[in-house]
Amino acid sequence: MDSTLPEVFTGSFTQQEPIPEDAIAAAVAVMRHGRLHRYNVVPGEAGEAAALEEEFAAAMGAKYCLAVASGGYALGCALRAVGVGPGDRVLTNGFTLAPVPGAIAALGAEPVFVEVTEDLVIDLADLERRIAASGAKVLMLSHMRGHICDMDRLMALCDAAGVTVIEDCAHTMGAAWRGVPSGRHGRVACYSTQTYKHMNSGEGGLLITDDAEVMARAVLSSGSYMLYGRHRAAPGPEAYEAAKWDTPNVSGRMDNLRAAILRPQLRRLAEQCAAWTARYRVVEAGLRDLPGLTLIARPEAESFVGSSFQFRLADWSAEAIGQVVARCAKRGVELKWFGAAEPVAFTSRYDSWRYAPAQHLPQTDRVLAGLMDMRLPLTFSLEDCALIARIIRAEVAAVYQRAGTAKGAAQGAAGGAAQAAG
Repeated sequence: MDSTLPEVFTGSFTQQEPIPEDAIAAAVAVMRHGRLHRYNVVPGEAGEAAALEEEFAAAMGAKYCLAVASGGYALGCALRAVGVGPGDRVLTNGFTLAPVPGAIAALGAEPVFVEVTEDLVIDLADLERRIAASGAKVLMLSHMRGHICDMDRLMALCDAAGVTVIEDCAHTMGAAWRGVPSGRHGRVACYSTQTYKHMNSGEGGLLITDDAEVMARAVLSSGSYMLYGRHRAAPGPEAYEAAKWDTPNVSGRMDNLRAAILRPQLRRLAEQCAAWTARYRVVEAGLRDLPGLTLIARPEAESFVGSSFQFRLADWSAEAIGQVVARCAKRGVELKWFGAAEPVAFTSRYDSWRYAPAQHLPQTDRVLAGLMDMRLPLTFSLEDCALIARIIRAEVAAVYQRAGTAKGAAQGAAGGAAQAAG
């Protein structure tokens, strides 16, 4: 191979690891007996979904857990369970993904977006202002792309204002703030087991809480009919007495097949999270101290899971950023850009969600204008991550240098013209 040719990455940014063999065996066992529906069990059998709920609650240190059809369903279920209804205002991050405001809007409620900081977390000063201005009593806090804000300050602020916090932990399963697992600060937490998350069942979600009333409403809402007694990581029958008469059935249960796939993965969660973060650190080291590129600060209090990587090309022109994206793509590195004019695949912004009232977030606009995002699947080796960092580094440097040269030439020409005129 000619060593003068530029390096190219040939891996897939969407290829996940295979489902573990013990999870495959558990899934086959469910298919052999045919009892896929979570309430279709034989005497003395709990069922895979009920067992998963018990195990996940224990892993997160929660009293109660509900397994549902998707992370997005978990968000909507949590909102219904805490009493959000049509016309209510619900606060959420200006930087998040579409299922978060979608869950709010689907209830007829109104998303109220809050500015984000350069470190990609919710701006607590702006949150305080918007609580006062909107009168909202619920915050759906998105730990977007695995970035956790100062949860001690956030909870103190929300508790003082009487604001209920629902944590969207789709990107922080296995993460923590000052040793407290992500999802254990608010009243309810929601997780996703969609393919690109930290456990993979294709689609799926989990909801945890210590609040018996909230969990009873969530179980009923998920489609338990009067079979709520078959839930084990849930409150006793007395918790359902009032709620069972007026909680609509919005069926979104997880089935035993997906639960069977997830239970063995849960046992490996800590090991998998460590492997993701090791890959993140390799990319971070490879991009450190690169002119024009800003890394996202990770606080010491945050134990994060590095399943994706973000960096900023702060105050770059759209044309220059587009060049970086195209040049990296030519060399096999897929970057998602939150500043693009049109939504692409999973990437969209708050101004793309026109079912929400138009809002202006200048600070968020500036952050997202230069924000780059990249998946780090565990199918990548550490050597792959080092190669990816070298490619990004080279292409960012090339475009940055060219832009700087062009800017210098333009300034020189303008100065020469002014001198000639003088």
